[in-house]
Formats: sequence, C-alpha cells, structure tokens
Amino acid sequence: MKHILLSLALLACAACGPELPGDASSDHPPLDTLDTQEAPVSSPPAGSIPTGLPARLLVGLFEESPQTWMRDSKVPWDVRYRYFTKGWVDNWGWSARDGSWGKQFMTESATQGFIPAIQYYQVNGEPGGGEAQFLVKAQNATTMKSYFSDFKILMQRAREFGKPVLVLMEADGFGYLQQYSNNTPGAYAAVAATGLPELAGLPNTVAGWGLAFLQLRKAVGANNVILGMHISGWASGKDIAHFSVTDALQPEVDKVYNFLAPLGLGANVTGATYDVLVGDPLDRDADFYKQFGQDRWWDTSDTASISSKSFNRYAEWLRLWNRTSGKRWVLWQIPEGNSASLNRSYAANVPGSGYKDNRTEYFFGTGGHTHREKFASSGVIALLFGRGEGQQASHTNDYDKNGQLYLKTYAGAFLNAGGLAIPAGSTTTPTPTPTPTPTPGTDTATYGFETDTQGWTFSGTLVKGVTSSTAKAYAGSRSLAVTMGGTAAGMSRVSVPNAAVPAGRTVSFRVWVPAGSRLTAVQPYVQQGAAGSWLWTGSWVASTALKAGDWSTVTVQVPANAVSPLYQLGLELFTDAAWSGTLYVDSVSW
Repeated sequence: MKHILLSLALLACAACGPELPGDASSDHPPLDTLDTQEAPVSSPPAGSIPTGLPARLLVGLFEESPQTWMRDSKVPWDVRYRYFTKGWVDNWGWSARDGSWGKQFMTESATQGFIPAIQYYQVNGEPGGGEAQFLVKAQNATTMKSYFSDFKILMQRAREFGKPVLVLMEADGFGYLQQYSNNTPGAYAAVAATGLPELAGLPNTVAGWGLAFLQLRKAVGANNVILGMHISGWASGKDIAHFSVTDALQPEVDKVYNFLAPLGLGANVTGATYDVLVGDPLDRDADFYKQFGQDRWWDTSDTASISSKSFNRYAEWLRLWNRTSGKRWVLWQIPEGNSASLNRSYAANVPGSGYKDNRTEYFFGTGGHTHREKFASSGVIALLFGRGEGQQASHTNDYDKNGQLYLKTYAGAFLNAGGLAIPAGSTTTPTPTPTPTPTPGTDTATYGFETDTQGWTFSGTLVKGVTSSTAKAYAGSRSLAVTMGGTAAGMSRVSVPNAAVPAGRTVSFRVWVPAGSRLTAVQPYVQQGAAGSWLWTGSWVASTALKAGDWSTVTVQVPANAVSPLYQLGLELFTDAAWSGTLYVDSVSW
C-alpha cells in the first residue's frame, strides 16, 4: 500500500510543533443533538462537478470485494473504493487476463447502491524496485507496454460497466515523477515507444506518460470514467501540511501545477484533461507516527492560522489548487481513528483498536457542518475514509467513548439527513491568453529578431536550422524562422541562454504554424541555472489551441523566486510523425 517516505519525514521532524489533539470531550456530541442541518456553500469553488456525479458532498469508505459491511450498515454511503494493484487484471492468477475481476467490483458496488472508485496503484508492483524507481520503470518500454495494456483493459471493462466510475491514478506517483525528473516534464518516459497504437502520437516524455491515460480512455470510448490525478503535498520539495507550515502556499502550488499542466491538467493533444484532483490528508492515523518521533496532528480551530499545522492551512491549499487548476477535489484514504481509539494495532476482536486521530471528528463531530462547508468551498466534492495500512483504525471497529461506531453513527446521521448540496459549476475557471493585434512596422520586444537570431539556437533532431527571416512577422519586419525536418515523431527545442527575465514575470511568445503541420503541441519553458537548483517550468499548449496559418500567443510564468538570468528560455516543439516545414517565432517579451 501507499506510504509516506518516513526517512524523508524524519529529517524534517525538527520542524514539528506541539501535539494538537483538541478537546476530546467536545468531539463526540450526543446523537440526538448532532447538527446535521447544512447551510449553502457560501463561496462557490472553481470548475464543475464531473458529469455523472451528484451536486452534493459525497461520503464513501474503503471496502474489499465481496464484503458487504457498507450495505449492511444501512447508511446511504455514496462511494465504495479499493486499490487495484499489479495482478488485478487476472485476479492475481485466479481468472482470465481480461479484467473481469475489476468489472465485477464495479458491478458489485453499483448493485449495492454505491459509485465504484478505484485507486489504480500498479507501478509500485511492476518489476524493478519500489517507489524510488518510479521514473526508471516509466522509462522501460517493456514494462510500460504491459502496464498501459492493463490500463486499456480497465477502460474496456469500465466502458462495458457503463455507469460513472472514479479512477484515481497512482497515489503519489506524479509527485515521484516530479522529484525524480528534476521538475522536467520533457524527461524521457516510454509512451509511443511501447508500440501500442493508441499511444503512437504521444511524446516519449513524462508529460506523455501523464497523457497516456487520457488517450487510452478516449481511444476505448470510456466516457463514463472520471479520471483523477493525485496531488502530493510534498511534491514541490516542501511538505506543506506537516513540516513546511510557515511557507507561503501559492508558490508551492504553482511549482507543482506548472509541472503537472503538460501531464494532463492543462490543454493538450488528447483534447481532454483530468477530471478531478485527488489528495489524502494523511495515510495513517496521526498517533501512529509518534513512534517515529513525528507530530501529525492538525489544529481543528476555525481561527487557526494558515501558517500553522492546521485544517485551515490544508483547506487553503486545496482552495488555491482549485482556483489555479479549475478542478474539484476528491479526498480519499482519510484516517478513521478518533480520540477514543486505543493506540494499538487494529484487531477485529478488540473494540476501538487502532490509533488516535481527529479527522473523522473534524468533519462529523462538533462544528462538523462548518468544516464540511469550508472544504466544499475549497473545491472538495468527496470525502472517502479508509485505512492506508493494516494497523490503523477501521470504520468496522471505530468505537468512540459513547460506545458508537463513529463513522456509521455520525456520518450516517449526516447522510440520512440529506447531506450537503454544493454548486455544480462556476465561471472562475482559467481562460486562454488572448493574442493582441500586431503592430506593423515596429517590434519593441526583447527578442524581435529584426537583425539576426539574437543568440537563439536549436537542439534535437526535428529542427534543422533557425534564421532571421522576412517571410513572416508578428511585428516589425522579421521573425525567427524554425525549419523542421524530422523523420519521425519526437520533440526538439529552440532556445536562448542567459535571458534576463525578472522573477514572477509572464513571458509571451508569438508563434505562427502552417496549416497541415504535424505539430501536436508547443511548450514555452524557462529553466533556471545552478543558483536556482536547475528548476524547470513549462506550460503545455496543444496544437488544437493554435491558429493554423496565423499568429498565436503562448505564455509561461517565471517562478516568483526565480534567479535571473535564466539558464535557458525557449519553446519545446512536439510532432506525431515525420514533417518538413517552417514555423515562425516572434516578439518574445515579458
């Protein structure tokens, strides 16, 4: 099962603050006084609820098949989830290699009245190591051919199932890719190289790896599948929820979003994007971590600073992600311990066994209605509870001090009272940057190419040369002509070294692409030098967003803490086949 890298967290433990378990006496209201009346969400989040999901806050649990505890609880749970690990495709050798076991889980869940959800967690079980080898495995064409083939089978079975199904992709996997690729979406990964025909048009890059799931869903026609991309709270290099709690949140959100946008959060060659963001507030009960010297408790106070280890800080991080990406959140694997848990390993015959935590009490104890509304305003559409490891508390045994099964009793009261309605959509999603009208005869941009190439060069096999040309001009009389002559699909760059772009600026590139080109995407990017830890930032733009035979504007934002001059400023150019032709770049400015 997924786990946080304890060695990394232990290094950060010097930053741990005092334990904040809250007042246990206030976390267990009598059932007959529980406030289940929900006010409307006061601050509508960005983006839309995916098609097929109801416009209310969903609550679900982990359950293996063919278990029936959820059904027998008589609580109207919304979602039933479980892991799909390496070997699921043939029921770990007990069935044909056709994914029928996976379809059975979907059908079984729907028959019991629940939306099925799948945590697709297979890379870790592929041969060649564990989490630390995530990128290495993604670079192995043989491994990825088998891996993507299994995912294609999942899409086929889901299409046959025909009802909404949540597929939450590779917990923490995208975070590992960001760290192990040194923040480089253009780093090599085996995608088209697998030989799968559905993936032939995608680049052999980390970005292409993220797009492969969208492409396979599209190729199979599994439109009922709601795809979720997992966002790790530590992916930027700082653990925003537990150890780096005084760092500003927006810069950390931007670092990760800029990496993930070309992997499928932003516009891309598949014509689709991931439907939801996926997060896990913690993968084990908070007190479990005490044995490692770690404080994982969050302050439940509604007045807690967002610069503290608190639910308020986590909700603000969710909100910033929602506004930045225009996507809603599914929170899953939320710990199930409460303040009456025994702080011992779970045992089915020991009531209350498991470790203490306050997350179930935060959402369903005293003040829970306020907390649910706060998280819904931050973009959350689902709260899915389940233990991430066998020693943790379980909803089948989470007795509180009143002798009640906590989630069954208090979450059940919330659901039976009708739950919480949330806005289905808003108009605050990101909008493309408009292309301004060019000014004939002048070009005041830093790079206007009016006399020469101004130091711009090229790399890769697709580009054969760059020159200052009068054939096209966005402004002034010349532009940079980029001559393409690749003999196969791939990626090349045109770039300039040592660009003196101030931190935080948005760099605009004007690009002219001829009709009929085999260009699938362009990606403006900046890369810092040694003083900026070689940080790479890009912004993927699919060719469908570019005007054929006309000028288009693409942009990338320089990180707020970037060190100038940059090591490199440029454009990545992606094609899906051999192509010879010329495109033009002009008026690069900020």
